[in-house]
Amino acid sequence: MIGERAVQRISSTRGFAKVAPHVIPVLDRAVHRLTRGKIILSAQMLPGVILTSVGARSGLTRRTPLACMPEEGGRSWILIGSNFGRDGHPAWTANLMARPDARISWKGADIAVTAHLLEGEERAAVWKAALAFWPPYATYQARIEREIRLFRIVRK
Repeated sequence: MIGERAVQRISSTRGFAKVAPHVIPVLDRAVHRLTRGKIILSAQMLPGVILTSVGARSGLTRRTPLACMPEEGGRSWILIGSNFGRDGHPAWTANLMARPDARISWKGADIAVTAHLLEGEERAAVWKAALAFWPPYATYQARIEREIRLFRIVRK
């Protein structure tokens, strides 16, 4: 089995950033569906959720598998809009900014949440924790000009 450091090195490459967005979400959604919400494939390395939000422009329901950083107490999670270190914010971040009420699937449970975009000192503190949690986020940020969006999602 590949170790965590090897996975971090691989996930920091530009090649990974090109391929992963087309492969990982598809596999995550399929495994999540087959296991009736109990397993997210990518969550074997990092905790993960399936975010169900409403499209900012389309108004359609969108299901997006995402890595997350659970916070103490089990009532909130941090979502990191890294987009694998690619240019452009991921669409789910615009969806949450337009419509912050959403749902997540977390360890098989369907949970209503509200999202809050982190800014200023609050963002800086969470960003520091995110880098300790998954160091490749630093590589992602270094190769793009936009500031990676961070959201705290809280149980309703």
